This record gives sequence, structure tokens and C-alpha cells, in this order.
Amino acid sequence: MVSTATHIGDFTFDNCLMNAAGVYCMTKEELADIEASAAGSFVTKTGTLEARLGNPEPRYADTQLGSINSMGLPNQGFHYYLDYVTELQKAPDSKNHFLSLVGMSQEETHTILKTVQESDYEDLVELNLSCPNVPGKPQIAYDFETTDQILSQVFSYFTKPLGIKLPPYFDIAHFDLAAAIFNKYPLTFVNCINSVGNGLVIEDETVVIKPKNGFGGIGGDYVKPTALANVHAFYQRLNPSIQIIGTGGVKSGRDAFEHILCGASMVQIGTALHQEGPAVFERITKELQAIMVEKGYQTLEDFRGKLNYID
Repeated sequence: MVSTATHIGDFTFDNCLMNAAGVYCMTKEELADIEASAAGSFVTKTGTLEARLGNPEPRYADTQLGSINSMGLPNQGFHYYLDYVTELQKAPDSKNHFLSLVGMSQEETHTILKTVQESDYEDLVELNLSCPNVPGKPQIAYDFETTDQILSQVFSYFTKPLGIKLPPYFDIAHFDLAAAIFNKYPLTFVNCINSVGNGLVIEDETVVIKPKNGFGGIGGDYVKPTALANVHAFYQRLNPSIQIIGTGGVKSGRDAFEHILCGASMVQIGTALHQEGPAVFERITKELQAIMVEKGYQTLEDFRGKLNYID
């Protein structure tokens, strides 16, 4: 029997598939549905210091090739998610989880992370450096100096397993610069990618979402080539101790297979989960297993990162 089990750092997972932050993770009830599904784990909605209502609706729309959104970080506040996952980890049959966090300022980010550091939470933490949908706020990870500064400060006090959620990079020089910074720190993982920022979708003569005059993050089929490129670029450049979570354009077993082939240790599902619900994990797992059987692979390590090039 083929296995889709994996690990991130010292944490093991029965399945490599999970939700992407922002999808099916706003409430405890949604997270419980992911916990009960075939997913190997869940990541919480990115929690801020205080609860946020987010941007005005409509702020999400399905499109022909995926989705567009400008959510504006709606969430229940990080304490809501921290309390839930801390309580959940006490259960003997609990899966390992990811707690996603970010402050609306550097000061808030440190306040949040110091609270988590002092808490009883023992699973993985994801610092979201790629929030493209907050008006007036740039994405942190596109500012290399600020990213370096934040990580330096964070790792002066934070000792729990920490990874970062990244926006897509589009230039080889940026892959080199970003990887050089990330390799300086004891990161457990990087997550590539968040949505491709500031796309525009039009129906008839009108934009399809309200915030930012229709500008929003693009997900789904549109972004898979960009996501695969980011996964593989960082797989080539990062220290082996820093693992990669692949996110973007996954709606089939083949898509998940390609992310792993590029170097991903886990694969997150966003748009397809939003459209299909938690049953998507069982379907895509079976499709991935079928590909592995066809190719004679028993585990993900048999093909992870082993992308072929043309001579």
C-alpha cells in the first residue's frame, strides 16, 4: 500500500494534504470539519492581535480558472485560534497543526509571537509574511531588509517550530536574495505561495469584487505554474533543514504530485477546497495514490524533489 505520510520538522502527518490558510478555517466548526476529513493537518486562519471584520463584501468570487479575493484578513483574533489548537493537542488522537499569525505592525507581530512562546501550544507556527489584501499595507516579504530584521528579532526570543508563508517571487535574483536571508535562520518551513496579488477579473463591464476597486489575489489554475516555480526555486536554494509546503493551483492528484516532485513536503489546497468542501482531500489523496502506484512509488520521498530537466 502506498503512503502519502510526511513530516515537517519533528512533526509527522498521515497525509501530505491540508487546507490553505484562509479557506475553511475561520471558525472552530470549520477547523473541526478539516480535522475529521482525510487531510493530514489543518492551518488556522491567519490570526491578528484583535479580531477583524475584513474588507466589505463581495470580497471573494469563483472564476473560470480559479478565484479572486480581497478578504482583508477577517479573523476571530489570534487568541481564539491559539486556545483552540492548544486544547485540541491534548486529545490523544489529535493531528499536528499549524497556527497562522501576523500583526498589523511589527510591534503587534512580536506581541503575538511572545504570547505563543509563553503558551502551552507545542505544534507548528506559521508567520504570514504575505498578506496582499490589506489596503495601504505592502507585503512584508517583498521588503527584504524588513524581512531580515523581523526574522532576526523573532528568533532572538522565539524557540518553537516556526515557518513563514510567502508571496510569489517572479525574478531569479529575488529567489537568491530571499533564500540567502531565510538560510540565516532556524526556520522549520517556508510555504509557497500565497495568492498572486492584485489581479483583476471583470464580468460584462464590472469588477467582481468590491474592495480595492476589484483588485485582488488570484488563486486556482492561474497560479499553479508560479507556485511550482517558487517551490522548486526554494527547494534548490534552501538549507535541507528548511522544508517546503506547496500551495497554489491544486485541484487534482496530478497537481499535488507536481508540487511534491518540485520539492514540497506537504501540499495545501485553497480554491478547490472552497469550491468542493472537505471531501476534496479524500478525492485528491486517492488520485495521488493512483499516480504513485502507476509509477511504482511507495512513499513521497521516492520522488520528492526529483524533477527531471531536458538536457
